[in-house]
Amino acid sequence: MGGTTPEAPRRDAQGTRLMLLEAASALFAERGYERATVRDIAERAGVNQALLFRYFGSKKALFGEVVAHDGQEQLHTTPPRELFETALRGMLGHGDDRAREDRALATLLRSVGSGDEIGTAVRGMGDDYARVLASLSSAEDRGLRADLALSWMLGIGLMRVVVGKESLAEADPDEVCALVTGALATLLEDLPVTRFGDPHTTRSADLAR
Repeated sequence: MGGTTPEAPRRDAQGTRLMLLEAASALFAERGYERATVRDIAERAGVNQALLFRYFGSKKALFGEVVAHDGQEQLHTTPPRELFETALRGMLGHGDDRAREDRALATLLRSVGSGDEIGTAVRGMGDDYARVLASLSSAEDRGLRADLALSWMLGIGLMRVVVGKESLAEADPDEVCALVTGALATLLEDLPVTRFGDPHTTRSADLAR
């Protein structure tokens, strides 16, 4: 295995750290905190698992960095008006089609209930998303509206990513986004409404505005 044989190229500390973060990000999104083992993360990164503990101290600490990095990366690089649809499309993606920045909420969904420290990290990321969504409304109860929107998105993600609901797994992401954003326009008035070829969907979105 890479990193354990004399002929293997020597990796600098920063490069090894980044490889471990990338491997952990992918595995936490695919399996959740509990099922992504230290051994599997190290193997995917191509390093000895002792290096994981050297650079991060523990699996929990590594998870915290992954959540902070992936969640904040999406929040900081995605305009607020595009965040909901970007995150939703990420959860509706298929296998290799899911980009790195779309792993954040999949990690959240698959790691709920993994202990107090993990729960704190997961809740913190959810709160960050809700704050951004709240900026899309000027209503006095915009915090509640944002929580409702986030809850719906996570519910869709739960059924698609964790439960594997067939109708959602096979649904056209464009159609799902059109239906959901059209309905959510009554909650978050600045949320862009996605258009889809179905005339009924288009009319519903227009009415929601």
